[in-house]
Amino acid sequence: MAHRFAAEGASLAMIDVNPDTLAASAAALREAHNVPVAHTVVDVTDSAQVSEWITATERQFGAVDVLVNNAGIIRDNRVENISDDDWRSVIDVSLTGAFNCARAAFPGMRERKYGRIISFSSMSWRGNFGQANYVAAKAGIVGLTRALALEGARDGVTVNAIAPGLIETPMLASMNDAARDVLTRKVPMRHTGDPSDIAEGAAFLASEAAGYVTGVVLDIDGGISIGSSIR
Repeated sequence: MAHRFAAEGASLAMIDVNPDTLAASAAALREAHNVPVAHTVVDVTDSAQVSEWITATERQFGAVDVLVNNAGIIRDNRVENISDDDWRSVIDVSLTGAFNCARAAFPGMRERKYGRIISFSSMSWRGNFGQANYVAAKAGIVGLTRALALEGARDGVTVNAIAPGLIETPMLASMNDAARDVLTRKVPMRHTGDPSDIAEGAAFLASEAAGYVTGVVLDIDGGISIGSSIR
C-alpha cells in the first residue's frame, strides 16, 4: 500500500512497533520513490503515542488526508484456551488501535472538510473457528467503520473497511502447506491474492473518485465471502 500511494505522489508517515522493520521499509520507499517518507515507532494501543504522532505528522506535512489502520496480530485458540492476555492483545492492537488513530485524525479531517479513513477487517469477521478474539476484533472494525462513516459524512470524511481473504503475507506463509491447500480450495478463484490486490483497493478508497463511498466493507478475497457452492 505504501508503494502504491507513493506512486501517486503521496507523502508517507509510517508507524510500527518494530524499529528495524520500520526503518528498512522507509528506506526502501525512499529509494523507490521521490516522495517524503517519515517513520516513527508508535504503539497503536497507546493513545498518547498515537495523538503525539498525528500532531507531529500534521505539523510536518500540513494535514493527514488519508489514514490507514492496518495493525493486527493473531493469538488463535479455542475459546476455553484463550488467555486474558491473548484476548486483550488482539482486541487492543486491531480494534482499540484503529479507534485511537481514527479519534486522533478525525478532528483535523473534519476541520478541513476532507478525509479518508481505511481500516482493515478480515474475511474472518463473519465468524471463524478458533479465532474468537480475532473475529471479535475484526467484526468490531466493521461496526466502528459504520459508526464513524455517519459521524464524518457531512464533513467530507469517508470511512471504509477492507476485508482481505487469503493474501500472500508472512502470516499466511507461516501456515503449513496442507492447511494452505485446504483453504485455497475454498476460494472460488482457486488461488490466493497478492498484496498488490489489497493496495489497489486501498488506493481507490483513498482517492477523490471514492468520495461517494462510505461505510462499506470491501471484500478482496477471490469470492470466498460469497458463500458455499456445490461446484
